[in-house]
Amino acid sequence: MAMADDDESPRGYASPPCFMHEVDPDYMGIDMQQEADVLRWRHNQRRQLIKARLAMPAAERQAHSEAIMWRLDEILGDLTGKTISAYWPIRGEPDLRFWLESVVPRGGRSALPVVMGHGVPLIFRLWRKGEVLERGVRNIPTPTNDLVVEPDIIIAPVVGFDRQCYRLGYGGGYYDATISAAATRPRFIGIGFAASEVATIYPQEHDVPLDVIVTERETIWR
Repeated sequence: MAMADDDESPRGYASPPCFMHEVDPDYMGIDMQQEADVLRWRHNQRRQLIKARLAMPAAERQAHSEAIMWRLDEILGDLTGKTISAYWPIRGEPDLRFWLESVVPRGGRSALPVVMGHGVPLIFRLWRKGEVLERGVRNIPTPTNDLVVEPDIIIAPVVGFDRQCYRLGYGGGYYDATISAAATRPRFIGIGFAASEVATIYPQEHDVPLDVIVTERETIWR
């Protein structure tokens, strides 16, 4: 499941922001112009990468998705006893639904993320093949049950990525908030097409790096 939110506004304050507009940015050690430039670049880059992904022929996207599923099996191995969250594909993302459906028969537990609010940590509900889904935030399918779990492994789609394993997402901050708030950090895996690689996403303080990125061509470890 992708979080289709293009509003990448700054997230989190160290103190109430009531008088921040009256403080000299140099005094605060903040380069306001640089931050604005990064946000603008990310917005434009996100739009271009999604457009290119949607233009990919369906057969090519399917072939790439199958290659990614093969690589996932290679790095994860035995799934017995593991709780794994993936996503429901939107906007041309790699389609891992067949792989996610295979988790339960292989001894694991499969889950899907649920958005609770902008910049708020996700929750994860158990899901298995055949169970009913409902339309959640941005009409993204989510489980209807109340079986909330803490995944051992979180698999997240990327809009873009770099070699340092930083992820350019949709801008909502959901996965960053989730990993940052976790009592025990889950294994954090990014999924994307090789064509989505950029030289750098210009990571900011709130950006949480992935442990590994899997594309149809290679596995990139942090």
